[in-house]
Amino acid sequence: MPHARLEYAQFGKIAPSAVAALQALSRTASEAGLEKDLIELIKVRASQINGCAFCLQYHLNEARKLGVAAEKLDLAAAWHDAGIFSEREQAALKWTETLTRVAEGGVSDEAFAAVGRHFSETEIAFLTVAVGTINLWNRIGVAFRFAPPVPRRN
Repeated sequence: MPHARLEYAQFGKIAPSAVAALQALSRTASEAGLEKDLIELIKVRASQINGCAFCLQYHLNEARKLGVAAEKLDLAAAWHDAGIFSEREQAALKWTETLTRVAEGGVSDEAFAAVGRHFSETEIAFLTVAVGTINLWNRIGVAFRFAPPVPRRN
């Protein structure tokens, strides 16, 4: 396994204002009223796509603390076929994949209309911020190879 280029704690010491800004931005979606469990699901999915072990483990831990069903966490990568996600969750996961893979084909009018069937304009704005923020965290985590946080055991 490749070694970390920089640990998360070191990054925080080097760039505290960046960490504070990203943490503040990360809170905006829940502060705007989006469900915390939904936000954690989209963070898990983006982190899977981007291959960020640190963010994936971190958001799995957070989702578990919120009581997100283990089956949903286990099947997030295959949500299309899992049959256990609500229509709203599916719309959020699809939007997450679209924005995370934006370089592959942009964002179609169809994709925007699809998310709009389950989210208000305001919710779409903050869902988009949440997806963008986790994608930035993923890029930082992958660049520095942050070691995944150890899950807390009760």
